[in-house]
Amino acid sequence: MAADAPLLDVEGLRVEFRTTRGTANVLSDVGFSLNRGETLGIVGESGCGKSMTALAVLRLIPSPPGRISGGRIRLRGEDLLRASEARMREVRGNEISMIFQEPMTSLNPVFTVGDQISESLRLHGGLRGARARARVLDMLRAVGIPAAERRIDQYPHQMSGGMRQRVMIAMALACRPAVLIADEPTTALDVTVQAQIFDLLRELQASQGTAIVLITHDMGAISEMADRVVVMYGGRVVEEGSAEAILARPGHPYTQGLIACLPALGGDVPEARTPLAEIPGVVPPLWELQHGCPFAQRCSRALPRCASEMPPAFETAPAHRAACWLHSDQA
Repeated sequence: MAADAPLLDVEGLRVEFRTTRGTANVLSDVGFSLNRGETLGIVGESGCGKSMTALAVLRLIPSPPGRISGGRIRLRGEDLLRASEARMREVRGNEISMIFQEPMTSLNPVFTVGDQISESLRLHGGLRGARARARVLDMLRAVGIPAAERRIDQYPHQMSGGMRQRVMIAMALACRPAVLIADEPTTALDVTVQAQIFDLLRELQASQGTAIVLITHDMGAISEMADRVVVMYGGRVVEEGSAEAILARPGHPYTQGLIACLPALGGDVPEARTPLAEIPGVVPPLWELQHGCPFAQRCSRALPRCASEMPPAFETAPAHRAACWLHSDQA
């Protein structure tokens, strides 16, 4: 593997599900890369394919009815789509870990948090008994859980939402993975706990060099955490670039709409009462997204060709691309 090669490289990823209405393309030609120690934000509304992308990277797509129908997922140059299931069990939780959206449903209610964190240590590190317990205590302290000696023997229902999320982070980082996928890690947490979780992720990233994929619909989280951003809509990547460039100069109408929906802070009282902007309509069903730009139905700037021709990714600035016909020379 070349020194400058991406740690994780996803290319042309396609996922389809069989439904009573036919085959739905859940992901279409999704691609991105992730470097060591980098945070990549994947942003979009619910139903745009963010979480499905994470599940595909870990090869956790439920089959049937779903399947990965094409593409490549390379980890340090190894194509995970060609790996055996035994190899994937080695990868999951060890080389690539994931923090799921809702810790209360992701944690097993009948096992203590210590048992659940130590499971990956037993599977991937061969640690048992006192050595495993000592490592779990170290992880609980690392994620900022007080009285770790007492908390290690507690069950998930005995902890607050913020504590459970910290347990999920400890579990994900127990084996020091190269890649951490954080799927809406601060959902349903108050803003103080959100800030603590983000601070924790940054500290752990700095100390362990972990690369993070942050999946969120919160552009505020993107501005705080991400180095680069991938914007998804309708199972496709519609824009990609640095976080600074996308937040300051969004090139796709969908990204512009997401940023326009952010409330403005400060200013005079009359400005503070200005109604929030919104993107009209809703994300259409996946089986309706067969031709043209998936955002065309909701876009106020749509061109005639948008309904029938899928736009390629146009380079709007160095390392900044947007899949929109407005950037074509023939627009």
